[in-house]
Amino acid sequence: MTTTSPLGDRPATDETDWSLISRANEGERAPLEELVRRHQPWIYNIAVRMLAHPQDAEDATQEILIKALTRLSSFEGRSTFRTWLYRLVVNHVLNMRRGRAERPLTFSEYGRGLDGTPDLDLPDSAAGPDVRLLVDEARIGCTSAMLLCLDREQRLIYILGEILGVTDGVGAELLDLSPDNFRQRLARARRDLHSFMNDKCGLVNQANPCRCARKTMGFIRCGHVDPSNLLFARDRVRQVREFAPSTADALATLDAQYADVFRQHPFYESRDLVPVLRRLLETPEWRRATDLP
Repeated sequence: MTTTSPLGDRPATDETDWSLISRANEGERAPLEELVRRHQPWIYNIAVRMLAHPQDAEDATQEILIKALTRLSSFEGRSTFRTWLYRLVVNHVLNMRRGRAERPLTFSEYGRGLDGTPDLDLPDSAAGPDVRLLVDEARIGCTSAMLLCLDREQRLIYILGEILGVTDGVGAELLDLSPDNFRQRLARARRDLHSFMNDKCGLVNQANPCRCARKTMGFIRCGHVDPSNLLFARDRVRQVREFAPSTADALATLDAQYADVFRQHPFYESRDLVPVLRRLLETPEWRRATDLP
């Protein structure tokens, strides 16, 4: 998995991407597979935060990659490949079908749900995953659900600008906005999400009584956490902030302290989709669609 973000101010991947695309358009299959592996983790990590469910995110990632590969021969280089590809990603995640965890939800409704979840003691030991992983699952699942209270555009802008550390210039480029407009929309998303967290979440405001460890058993009883099928918590994983580090100045701001709750989520590696796409590349329908030999 590449640790170099293609979403940086100066994408280090562009020159290599150009070479891979050129070879792919000449009929080579291996460059297509490498191109997929370079960008799949970043697409997946956007999708999983948009949909709050790993399987739905994997399906969305596969759909995006198929769409990109089908259109690859039409890429003419009038923009960077990063811009071309991630505009496809943006358009897809803003217009995709609703995921299983995604439903109309306001911060007020979610707050009432948290208030109604009982505070319970954790057992000294638990069958299956250890207690630490169960609490991690509750923490990540709960904060992921907070993101779902933002509308899709707000959510995407927050994911890009605050969690993945995309600059306003790059964010504006991907969403076809002015940098000033991107900053304004990011500020509104921050205001709505951070205000809720300040009122409810013990992770950012110690005056709040809500604690992940105290809610975990309640989440299990309500079916939000399944000890036998953890969706988010993984042992020995790296965090988003290791792949998309913020500057020291940014980390000193109050907004960044709230965002760091999400930047401590895992940087997920999805199931390798190359074998699935390889089968697609071998079909006559693919060759006709892409005009490749």
